[in-house]
Amino acid sequence: MAGVSPQEFVSSWGNVELTERASSQSHFIDLCRLLGHPTPTEADPTGDFYTFERGATKAAGPTKGKRGWADVWRKGHFAWEYKGPHANLEKAYQQLQQYRESLENPPLLVVSDIRTIQVHTNFTNSIKQVTTFELEDLLDPEKLDLLRLVWTDPDAFRAAETPEQVTENAAQEFARLALLLRQKGEEPDRAAHFLIRVLFCLFAEDVRLLLNNVFSKLVAATRTDPAAFAAQLRQLFAAMSTGGYFGVDRIPHFDGGLFDDDEVLDLDAEGLRVLGRLTGLDWGSIEPAILGTLFERSLDPSKRAQLGAHYTSSEDILAVVEPVLMAPLRRRWSEVQERAKSLIERRDAASNAGTRTQRQNDLSRLLVEYSDEIAANSVLDRT
Repeated sequence: MAGVSPQEFVSSWGNVELTERASSQSHFIDLCRLLGHPTPTEADPTGDFYTFERGATKAAGPTKGKRGWADVWRKGHFAWEYKGPHANLEKAYQQLQQYRESLENPPLLVVSDIRTIQVHTNFTNSIKQVTTFELEDLLDPEKLDLLRLVWTDPDAFRAAETPEQVTENAAQEFARLALLLRQKGEEPDRAAHFLIRVLFCLFAEDVRLLLNNVFSKLVAATRTDPAAFAAQLRQLFAAMSTGGYFGVDRIPHFDGGLFDDDEVLDLDAEGLRVLGRLTGLDWGSIEPAILGTLFERSLDPSKRAQLGAHYTSSEDILAVVEPVLMAPLRRRWSEVQERAKSLIERRDAASNAGTRTQRQNDLSRLLVEYSDEIAANSVLDRT
């Protein structure tokens, strides 16, 4: 079939208000024509590696195990989820995250509401990146070439920075904040409490407990006005302590005592610059392994040089835990499975109720004993 020009594509889809069901496959087919790629039906008539409506099983949450469908899937490249015009693309992305394991963890998760296309990276050991294409962007040859890479070279979207590097950057920036607070004479306990609140806000934004990047926007808006920053942050902390509004943004109630008051420590212009850099980091990629020692080492001058240098990455943890703990447990589980299958077969083949009951009791005892074996294992991480 003939291709579609950028002008034709933008003109054709600019005013479409059809539902997801009515528009998604037509939009994707036109997109293939625009980019010069075969459609799923043309490239894979059997639907083995590239297809519309790929079945997938949800991996977690209240609907775990339930069947769903990814709108488009190309093995080793992407999973694609459509929503209707003006829909919440964050919900579409969350839906794809539920499907990704069943879809063989494609490197890219793409969501679209016809007018916007968002490409989320899904690589291991790489920080997440989101690339957004608005409809008018497709008139730009460079952006069109970038979108074409979704089909031809998904690795082109991989970020060069690793989670370990981002974590070390975060640790060093918090060390700078702690040093500034210490130089101002702040008590270590008060400084630590304040920094933990800041840290919580950064993570809360990443997991969407604080919506609309409200904390990052506050930092950006007051980056040259320390007094305004303190006043605004005090209002945000007050809203977080009870639930309510911060400007037009609704803030949920955060219980547990972290925000039991609205105390804010003063930061000067340098402190706000550091905080601005912290808001620019990808907090979804921060290694949690470092956070246990973050505040102790940032607030203790004698340990400050260790900050960011002596933490155990996920890869290092697995290098020890996998052969020492997990591999033996998996071998033992294989043995238990074989014995369990034998007991089930003997139970089902038993000719009388008493024997069946005995075999069922043996099966239950086997599984309980293995459960107790797992529970008896402890892992101690000493730093």
